[in-house]
Amino acid sequence: MRRLSLLPLLAPVALALLTAPAAAQAPDTSGRVVVVEIDGSIDGVQADYVRESIADAEGDGSTVVIQLDSAGTLDEDAVALAERIHAATVPVIVWVGPSPAQAKGAALLFMYAASLGAVAPGAGVGPLEPLDLVDSANADLPSGEALEALATGWVEDFGRPTPLAFPERPVPAQVALDGNIAQVAAVSVTELLAEVDGTTVATADGEVTLRTEIARGQDQEPVNVRFTSLGPVDRVLHAAASPAAIYVLLVFGLAALAFELTQPGFGFAGFAGIGMLALGIYGLAVVPFSWLGLVLLVGGVGLMTVDVLIRRLGVLTILGLLAFVAGSFLTFRGVSDLIRVSPWLIGFATVASFLYYGFGLTVAVQSRERVTSTQKGLVGLVGETRGDLDPEGPVFVKGTLWRGTSQAGPIPQGTRVRVRGVDGLILRVEPEPETLAEPSPDPLPGA
Repeated sequence: MRRLSLLPLLAPVALALLTAPAAAQAPDTSGRVVVVEIDGSIDGVQADYVRESIADAEGDGSTVVIQLDSAGTLDEDAVALAERIHAATVPVIVWVGPSPAQAKGAALLFMYAASLGAVAPGAGVGPLEPLDLVDSANADLPSGEALEALATGWVEDFGRPTPLAFPERPVPAQVALDGNIAQVAAVSVTELLAEVDGTTVATADGEVTLRTEIARGQDQEPVNVRFTSLGPVDRVLHAAASPAAIYVLLVFGLAALAFELTQPGFGFAGFAGIGMLALGIYGLAVVPFSWLGLVLLVGGVGLMTVDVLIRRLGVLTILGLLAFVAGSFLTFRGVSDLIRVSPWLIGFATVASFLYYGFGLTVAVQSRERVTSTQKGLVGLVGETRGDLDPEGPVFVKGTLWRGTSQAGPIPQGTRVRVRGVDGLILRVEPEPETLAEPSPDPLPGA
């Protein structure tokens, strides 16, 4: 009976003994690797892509390799994204490559948060600050000693060597290795997977032995390596989420709509302009901007367009050009110098806008008016068909061959016709009634 009474007390001990070896044992990876490519500023699209890729890897037990070339986040919580990398239950290797890739700001923070840091010879690493490429976002992020303490804590959690220094300027790959920022040097993803194969790294769920080397013979177990990147739609949205891209989209989109205002209809240029402006507006929803700068930019284009519509190159064009230049510099003044619109691009756009609005569209409007006046002058004139009109065909009027269309059924070649209207470059004609011959005088009596 005493033995039976001890069973409830011994049961938890037995359960702990049975589960202890399994918990203490370092699991091996499943031979699956997913390579996640991050290129450019890390906006909302790329941040979601990183989170989803890590979640998918945790679902199937894959090792994550983040192929990184970035100057930091773009109005995104850099610390939260780094914490997601650090909290992954699968190994996350951050590799800065291929050369000449760079890891600055939040991208460098990812290296400290990962299970393992790697760098390609010829790549650049640092500085750590600013984390975010939007100046106004930096106030909400840790900086200085607080940021270094956070990164050091992540490194120590995973048993990696303590960083000797946090670079305040870009440093080469060898300095990153000597300073314990990175632990592995590799020229390519293939070389990286071979270098880290068999290495034991830490994750949020414990230590894991990597199995990543691609099989080169039949005696090696195969490793499934999968490369991923942004989809076509996300790639377009990511490309539009940068100040330079937004600026170009706005300038070209407004120019296309201004062209349509000088035309009698709405065609391809108008639809293309709407598409470019839609992408530009999406970019403005992602990248912080100055309302004053945007109003000056759009208002400047509007003033130049008005001058085109009133057929002159005057004060409105000059004022519009000045507003355009001011808006170009002010719209994205709150972003880092790394992604700010280049003064060279602004200069080129200014000169191009002056030539386009001041001369190009004005000449186009005047030419269209001359053609319209010429066409209106043809109404009422008599010509001759130079081919069958059924219902369209060639018509010769006032020394020029035009395209005509019949308003009264088929008209044979060689028929005299009168112009009754003009539709663009097509003359609307109808047969000219033959003039009745005058009756001959009566013969004299007795003739």
